[in-house]
Amino acid sequence: MSHASRLLRRGLAAAGLALAALGLQAAPAPVKTQVPGYYRYANGDFEVTALYDGYIDLGTSLLKGLRAPEIQSLLARMFIEHSKGVQTAVNAYLVNTGEHLVLVDAGAASCFGPSLGQVQDNIRAAGYKPEEIDTVLLTHLHPDHLCGVLDKSGQPAFPNATLWASQGDADFWLSEKVAAAAADDAKPFFRMAMDAVKPYQAAGHFMSFKPGEALLPGVSVVPTPGHTPGHSSYLFSSGKQKLLLWGDIVHSHSVQFQHPEVSLEFDVDQKQAIATRKALFQQAANAGWAIGGAHLPFPGLGHIRKDAKGYAWVPVEFGPIRSDR
Repeated sequence: MSHASRLLRRGLAAAGLALAALGLQAAPAPVKTQVPGYYRYANGDFEVTALYDGYIDLGTSLLKGLRAPEIQSLLARMFIEHSKGVQTAVNAYLVNTGEHLVLVDAGAASCFGPSLGQVQDNIRAAGYKPEEIDTVLLTHLHPDHLCGVLDKSGQPAFPNATLWASQGDADFWLSEKVAAAAADDAKPFFRMAMDAVKPYQAAGHFMSFKPGEALLPGVSVVPTPGHTPGHSSYLFSSGKQKLLLWGDIVHSHSVQFQHPEVSLEFDVDQKQAIATRKALFQQAANAGWAIGGAHLPFPGLGHIRKDAKGYAWVPVEFGPIRSDR
């Protein structure tokens, strides 16, 4: 041990003795774990629990319709670091209607790496059990919304639930013919979708719906195609309160609210996705609907405000659960 190291150790020991003599002690080691990833919200008499699945880093080159310097400027205004990709939340939502326990989207499980896959744990942390869920509504059949329907052993994570997806998405993502014709880099998305729903199909627990069909009391389907052929959002209505859980309408809140004409490379039909987003922004802002977004900063709940240029995202504030608003 060097002379300098010995002096440092003696100094630290002396400092510890001095603190002890004063009845003080050094600060404890930092706690580097985050709080459990759930947040409660009241939509009328419906209890809504936002569930954090984790995050994925999305490269800014995936955004289409604005030049790179404009996108970087919009991110900088929001103090968003993007050199390694923008940290983008993946959220799901558990809604207790009093009659049904409904999960909207299920997270990625192990399909997209270690930064995701927390939905099932956060359901338990929130005081529920996966086997208590009776309905799973999927906004679409992309892996970060679907793979979480299976547990670590590849069995249904929600064994007592019926799994619902739109007929449009089922016809696309579960078709061997469509998968065979897809680009090579897209083929794994088809296989992951097929593998995820297979156990539910075998148990007779996978169902598809067409636009306009009623699924549950207080829940209506809002067709929002473009990101995928049958992409769907769900409007939960209780009394005068309405909450739209909209899946992948927005991937970058810092860019797409002000510029809804910006699409994402993963949109199956970018032109349709843009048209859907513009119409939905206008409808939600005019109606004052609350919004829950799968890729908005957790808990992904808030409202849309019309601005002089485009729209703005107004997130909820932390507070007690109240249904009288």
